[in-house]
Amino acid sequence: MAEPVRARRLTDQEGQRLQQIVRRGKHESVRVRRAMIIMASASGTLVPAIARLVAADEDTVRDVIHLFNQKGLAALDPQWAGGRPRLISDEDIQVIVTAATTRPEKLGQPFTRWSLRKLAAYLAGCPRPVAIGRERLRQILHARGISFQRTRTWKESRDPDRDAKLDRIEYVTSAYPDRCFAFDQFGPLSIRPCHGACWAKRKHPARLRATYHRTHGIRYFHGCYSLGDDQLWGVTREHKGAGHTLAALKSIRAARPGGYRLFVILDNLAANKTPAIRRWVKRENVELCFTPTNASWANPIEAHFGPLRTFVMGNSDYPNHPALARRLQAYLRWRNAHARHPDVLAAQRRERARIRSERHQRWGRPKPQAA
Repeated sequence: MAEPVRARRLTDQEGQRLQQIVRRGKHESVRVRRAMIIMASASGTLVPAIARLVAADEDTVRDVIHLFNQKGLAALDPQWAGGRPRLISDEDIQVIVTAATTRPEKLGQPFTRWSLRKLAAYLAGCPRPVAIGRERLRQILHARGISFQRTRTWKESRDPDRDAKLDRIEYVTSAYPDRCFAFDQFGPLSIRPCHGACWAKRKHPARLRATYHRTHGIRYFHGCYSLGDDQLWGVTREHKGAGHTLAALKSIRAARPGGYRLFVILDNLAANKTPAIRRWVKRENVELCFTPTNASWANPIEAHFGPLRTFVMGNSDYPNHPALARRLQAYLRWRNAHARHPDVLAAQRRERARIRSERHQRWGRPKPQAA
């Protein structure tokens, strides 16, 4: 049996870039959907669940994942075109993009940034020469979203156990998807009018009231996600805290009351590792799989926060926080009802029961190697 298709492990810069695109949702719809596919796949979500998340065909999801594994973030911008054969191959374009996005010092050049003239001259004399004019070079870079921009900072994960934590997350999401859950806080959520997008007549956009003061504070959505059932649930809280994290973990345990081993992926925060939480997970047979520091993109639930912001927060003007909480719960009920057809879930439950009966296993008796 072939292994399921899965995106390769993301770098810190790739993960943070994808998380930014998914959470903000301000880019083109194709980029946002492809970013959701890559981010969800890299965090362990199965292809059928991703296809339902982005309302796409499963083969399309697999194609995007394969393309990302080959070309990296260039997969966010598909090149659908025809015409005469190109004079510059894909390998040449990869050389151009790699050189343009690499600091000149690392390539032995005595300056801090490229110009089109300097970059074209370097490409003509590099180990794999690429003869290209400045205008064509500009077009290629523009088509791949590379332009002159102000430099910004980004946080690199300095967690000494980064690879070990990512290995563990990849293992549990691949080997035990039915026992794997994810938890995270989404916010802050404000009841101020929030810009979004909707259908309207040309040059007559829907308008929201203007406001100049932040009122009634903010809230946080504490969400839980089941990888096996593709179910998302949670509540809004006034603030973050260890007590709320413990309440979320108890709700996860209540969803699987058999007593067998569960795996919960969550951020590496101090509020998620208090003595009370550690005592509870030891008593309830739950393993906490922490994401590396500054690598929250490895959490499978992150890909599902994008639609939450787009369809609940975007284009909204809630009168108060209870109204926002009711709308969140209404969306979650709709989302979970349309996640999978009941007949499919029933068939999967029957198949899992058949496998357990063949192996003489019960839900209340965890496998020794999973403990």
